[in-house]
Amino acid sequence: MACGFLVALEIASRRYGEPGPITNQVKALVFAPKPGPLYGGLVLMMVVLTWRQRFIAAGAAIGIDSVLLLVRWAAGVEAADGEFFGTGALWVMLGFAVVAVTRRTGGERVLLLKGVGLGLLLVAARKTGDTWLLITSKTRPTVLDQYVAMADHALGNPSWLAGRLVEATDPVSSHVLQLVYGQLAVAAVVVAAYQLRDVVAERRFPSHHLVRTFLVIGLLGPAFYMLFPVVGPVFAYGPGASGTGGVEWAAANLWPHTPLPISTPAPMTYDGITPRNCMPSLHTAWAVAIFVHSRRAPRTLRFAGTFWLVATLAATLGFGYHYGVDLVAGVVFALTIEGALRSAERGWDPRGVQLVAYGTTVFVALLVSYRYLPMEMARHPELSGPLLILAMTSVIYGYVRTTRRWESAAAPVRQPQPQPEPV
Repeated sequence: MACGFLVALEIASRRYGEPGPITNQVKALVFAPKPGPLYGGLVLMMVVLTWRQRFIAAGAAIGIDSVLLLVRWAAGVEAADGEFFGTGALWVMLGFAVVAVTRRTGGERVLLLKGVGLGLLLVAARKTGDTWLLITSKTRPTVLDQYVAMADHALGNPSWLAGRLVEATDPVSSHVLQLVYGQLAVAAVVVAAYQLRDVVAERRFPSHHLVRTFLVIGLLGPAFYMLFPVVGPVFAYGPGASGTGGVEWAAANLWPHTPLPISTPAPMTYDGITPRNCMPSLHTAWAVAIFVHSRRAPRTLRFAGTFWLVATLAATLGFGYHYGVDLVAGVVFALTIEGALRSAERGWDPRGVQLVAYGTTVFVALLVSYRYLPMEMARHPELSGPLLILAMTSVIYGYVRTTRRWESAAAPVRQPQPQPEPV
């Protein structure tokens, strides 16, 4: 199924004159790619290796990249900005796949192949996401930003406020938030590596971990990009960003200094470059997943998960990448998927079915209201705003209550210690 999906995306990309995820992955074997996803995948693969094997794998990856860097430099090959390392990590992962097939047997082969597959899945997910964004920009010439912008009046247009705050505290705030926003996958790898720290000792993977949630969010989310194409306030109501979009495509140049007027929304034409990747906010959904999965970690990691969630929300609004209602939908989307995966892991029961059904209902209701009731939401923010927050909070409460019941039911009952009989 995964191979078929990748082939379909490759064909779709070729129709628009761009390489797809398979081509980009093959190119990464020779040409310098972005290092983050590849070395993140290598870290995930290492959870099945001993410490000695990890040092060998890391040293081999860095050595290969160093040699290739010298070769490219000698040949005068210029790499794109930030694309110097990464090929070595991909070669090492593929090398361990060969070792698993040729030098391992039985359970050891399966475990090593699972580790390699986990690492390559992270890399493939990044390539697949890039292809999805391309497809949204080519197949959805009109966007629904005016509808979402009107619905955002219910929350007081938080992106406008956050954008002014970031400008007022620039450059410190922008540098910190850009780092957090751009390195979300690194935070996910750190939490996932902690969750999978015992794989090498137990010789098996846990039934549920962050990588599963991360991948499912990335797989399902772009489908809603296609159904509800939105480019974001900085593009629809602002100066755009370097290289993409711009004032000439915007409905008006208002973000973030001029309050958005209430007016009847309509679909608007936008360029064929900017991704329609706002509804729901997958950065928010991924940050929520990191936060949820870091709750059982040590205090430092719990603090980091909380910081990453708060900073991601601030970045998505402050840079004008998302409207406030996108974030509300992203939270509901993430918890519904997490609830579904946990229910499937432990066996579907009435509580799990109710949680997923309720989260799905709220998510659909949010999208429908953004599309068909934006003017009512804008005209009555004193009613629509609290209702939005209440809907999101009810899903959060349902998730917390359900998972706590699951955990209390699964906790072993403490047996009373035998007491000595009185003499």
